[in-house]
Amino acid sequence: MTKLSEILAITGKPGLYKLVSRGNNMLIVESLVDGKRTPTYARDKIVALSDVSMFTNADDVRLSEVLTSAGKKEGLQPVAMDPKKAANAELQAWFDEVLPDWDRDRVYPSDIRKLISWYNILVKAGITDFSLEEEPAEEEK
Repeated sequence: MTKLSEILAITGKPGLYKLVSRGNNMLIVESLVDGKRTPTYARDKIVALSDVSMFTNADDVRLSEVLTSAGKKEGLQPVAMDPKKAANAELQAWFDEVLPDWDRDRVYPSDIRKLISWYNILVKAGITDFSLEEEPAEEEK
C-alpha cells in the first residue's frame, strides 16, 4: 500500500510522483501518470502530500482529510468536471461540499484545481486510502 508520505509533488514538474529510491543528493521518483522514473536533486522543491494542508476558518486541515472527504463525495471515482475548464464558481461549489469551512480568502481557485487534479491522479493510479500512517506520539497524548 502506498502512503501519502511516499507521494511527492515537485515544483516545476506536472503530476505526482512516487518515491522509489534514495541516492547521494538525489531521489529516484516514478510518475503516477506515465510510470517513467527520473532523478530529482536537492535543488528541486519536493513536498510529500502528507505535509500539505488546506486553510480553513479554524485550524488548517491535512490534505489526507480533504482527499478522504473528496473520495466520499465522488465515490472514490475521478471528479467528473475538468478542473482546467471549470469556472471558479463551479470549483468553489464543489469545494464547499468537500470542505465546508475552507478559507475563501486564502484558498484560491488554482489551489482547488490542483487538489482535483491530484485527487484524479491518485484515484486513477489505484491509490484510494488517503489516511496517514498513525504516529505513536499522537496516540499517547
